[in-house]
Amino acid sequence: MPSNRELLDPSRMPRHVGIIMDGNGRWATERRYPRVYGHRNAVKAVRATVEAAVELELEVLTLYAFSTENWRRPAQEVSTLMDLFAEYLQKELKTMLDNNVRFQVAGESQGLPQFLQQPLNHALESTSENTGLLLNLAVNYGGRAELVRAVKKISSLVQSGNLNLEEINEELISEHTFTPGIPDPDLIIRTSGEKRLSNFLIWQAAYSEYFFTDVLWPDFDKEDFFQALLEFQKRNRRLGRTEPLKETA
Repeated sequence: MPSNRELLDPSRMPRHVGIIMDGNGRWATERRYPRVYGHRNAVKAVRATVEAAVELELEVLTLYAFSTENWRRPAQEVSTLMDLFAEYLQKELKTMLDNNVRFQVAGESQGLPQFLQQPLNHALESTSENTGLLLNLAVNYGGRAELVRAVKKISSLVQSGNLNLEEINEELISEHTFTPGIPDPDLIIRTSGEKRLSNFLIWQAAYSEYFFTDVLWPDFDKEDFFQALLEFQKRNRRLGRTEPLKETA
């Protein structure tokens, strides 16, 4: 029986996949460990998914790592997540460079702890010339906060006389989000069985396809990722048209 990877049509791959990485806490609780144990074991799922995206030559992979609402979690859990982020940047940088991956952050990176700024800037600068997969990590990110930020920036341009109201359109708004120049996500995956967007790319996801799986994020592997892409390729995407798109790439 062929694997999900073998069943995929290379000509119908999504350009941009977003993933809401959910279920770390439940994964740990089921094993009678503290929630932070789930976060530590989630790194292998990140690595497997990035490797799969590189293998398939996808353009963009956006991972929802830490939302603006996540600051409300217990201080110890937040501290662990920040430490893990720093570890990830240090340990995975060589892998990103070896695989021509360009690293980018969507969110208010300046609002992250000071100890993260140097490794974060180093990863951004070191991979800036890479031309393969764009790994876009949504950290300290919230979709509504992103839109408020865009509105303020555009309003400032109007107020200063550098922009006319008639010039405001969807393209201009997109240019002032955290994802300027990046194609909107064709597919958004959410793990753990939850079926909501949770403030993730709410502007960009207007025509995204959604795939929900009961798999908890630490257990998510390449086959699960390929399964989501296979399901995506079965969808009839019209984007408001009467006829389906001939291709998604």
